[in-house]
Amino acid sequence: MNHRFRLNRSSRKRIESFDTVQESAAQRPAADTAAEPAAENTAPETPEEEAPVSARDGLAVCALTDIGMVRRSNQDSLICSGSLFGVADGMGGHLGGEIASGLARDTLIEKLADREPSEEALLSGIAAANCAVYARSEEDESVRGMGTTMTVLWFGEEDIILGHVGDSRCYRYADGKLEQVTDDHSMVMEMVRAGILTEEQAAVHPMRNVITRAVGTDPETDVDVKTLRRCPGTLWLVCSDGLHGMITDAEITEILARDTEDSDRAHQLLDAALTAGGHDNISLVLVREEEKA
Repeated sequence: MNHRFRLNRSSRKRIESFDTVQESAAQRPAADTAAEPAAENTAPETPEEEAPVSARDGLAVCALTDIGMVRRSNQDSLICSGSLFGVADGMGGHLGGEIASGLARDTLIEKLADREPSEEALLSGIAAANCAVYARSEEDESVRGMGTTMTVLWFGEEDIILGHVGDSRCYRYADGKLEQVTDDHSMVMEMVRAGILTEEQAAVHPMRNVITRAVGTDPETDVDVKTLRRCPGTLWLVCSDGLHGMITDAEITEILARDTEDSDRAHQLLDAALTAGGHDNISLVLVREEEKA
């Protein structure tokens, strides 16, 4: 994840008072690399990949993560366990981001093992992940302030429990239409929702990488949780901002609409983000709801 820091209320008000200057696409920085210089080598020729798995009857899954073209390390963690799928995008420097996302993932998986999907259980699992990351941050000064986003889908027999903190995203693709079902917890998107910025302005705003919620940066965190109905034929995409920050929703829709295998779609999404510059780590999980056996 690029530089992201949680802001207090007074800092937010100062930022909102700034005159908004919209940059052209050509002026947009290639990457925010002051704290993490670009690696001399380009990204690996092949991404780290989790092989497609079937969590339970009626689900087909493909998960990919890649370091991208700029970063020295991959601070993203894929969440693929049982019927739980998602992404955690760590922040806090080279080491802190990796630790935060991995610890949050492992804690969540452990806390939800052998439990039936419910909003209450998912909230408790993410709360436990938050406590684990925060405690580690307090104990180890070298990773003080680290944190991570977390966006997960937990599939039950009839419903899906969605949990979300940060600016990773969940999309639903059905009947040829793409719908973002999470709200970005970011400074610029709060300003969009308040009518201060347009989405076009937000895409090039200098504060676009500031998130307002994270897992592990405070003793407690606010979690968006909702229950969604399962529907055969639906394709779910959970991704870090290394994907949705590099390609548009229209481009995502065009790729998901292609007549090919889901694994091909996943690779094509990844390739599109790399071709656009790969300024951040890129992680995505595609889950297709199929007819149950």
